[in-house]
Amino acid sequence: MENSTMKAMVLMGHGGIENLVYKDVDIPKLKNGEVLIKVTATAKNNTDRKAREGLYPVDDNNKNEITSFNMTGDDTFQFPRIQGADIVGTVVDTAIDVDKNLIGKRGLVDFNIYLSENLDLNLTPDYYGHGANGGYAEYVAIPAKNFYTIENKDLDDAQLASLGMCSYQTGFRMLNASRVKAGDKVLISGASGGVGTALIQMCRVLGAIPYAISSKDKEKELLELGAQKVIDRADPSSLYEKILEATNGENIDAVMDLVGGEYTNIFIDTMIVDMKKRDDYPRLSIAGASSYNITEILWSKIYLYQVEIHGVSHGTRNEAKQLMQWIKEGKLKPILHATFKLSQLHEAEKYFVSRGKGYLGKIVIVPDSKWEEHGKKYSLKAKS
Repeated sequence: MENSTMKAMVLMGHGGIENLVYKDVDIPKLKNGEVLIKVTATAKNNTDRKAREGLYPVDDNNKNEITSFNMTGDDTFQFPRIQGADIVGTVVDTAIDVDKNLIGKRGLVDFNIYLSENLDLNLTPDYYGHGANGGYAEYVAIPAKNFYTIENKDLDDAQLASLGMCSYQTGFRMLNASRVKAGDKVLISGASGGVGTALIQMCRVLGAIPYAISSKDKEKELLELGAQKVIDRADPSSLYEKILEATNGENIDAVMDLVGGEYTNIFIDTMIVDMKKRDDYPRLSIAGASSYNITEILWSKIYLYQVEIHGVSHGTRNEAKQLMQWIKEGKLKPILHATFKLSQLHEAEKYFVSRGKGYLGKIVIVPDSKWEEHGKKYSLKAKS
């Protein structure tokens, strides 16, 4: 390789976007089992912001402490760190023990750093962009077994990045944890975001019936994506009635909650309308708390109605393989909202936080050197 350095957006410490510094860094050296990917697109996820700001407290006695995602027991989120988990690019080099035929292949990265070889379990999740450097750079080194070749000619690299594992694998784990099956009525909060739009599509792949909670301005797009009904979230005091109106008074079978806060109790109530008509336990999978991180729950309601609550963060190797197969088969549709240059990540962060009317799907970050080829036509300016 001619160059030894690359452009990257480097996070220097917890805090605001001023801690993201665009600079030259060394191109990563390959370890055994790894491939070097020339990055063409990386989807942005809310976990980037939350990790940067230190919004992952897990200690009941320190609910407001600044801490990163840490399920392994090790402080893997070390600075400086390059974030960005949902990476698309082309293999340009391989370690000595990796098949050289991968060179030149385009693909999508499974973002998980797996600490176990169990294909169906991931109890100590970590990920590229957190426990190791990610895709907000021109190059990234990842294990070859985390790279999946995707040859679909109808998917641009930016579109493929919007199908990344951070949203789809989290959503798939939510559905699997709650045993969602054909015919189930599934309630999805935060339905216009990356995980929400992924859940709608995967419900349809599984034969389940998705009911989307979102703002009214997203209704047309979410219905086209596969939502059975779109329920306006504007007035929480009437949300329970609006959900039951959408289902003609029938129980919701399972809830995919990305919101938390005051909404969670409402969602639980929609599953226990008439227990005599259920054929399985009420099931709640939660993978976010965008409304509020603390919810007061009446535990007697949970155990008397036998409500199952499943916390979800990351999926498994086998779930990643299934998702990659669905992508190859064209069963999942990319929902790409807009692209930004890597050097403009500050602007992308500001836009993401203030997003509102008209926002649907994923923001994708493209290295400046690849902008003309992979990013320009999907930029906000191009859309307008």
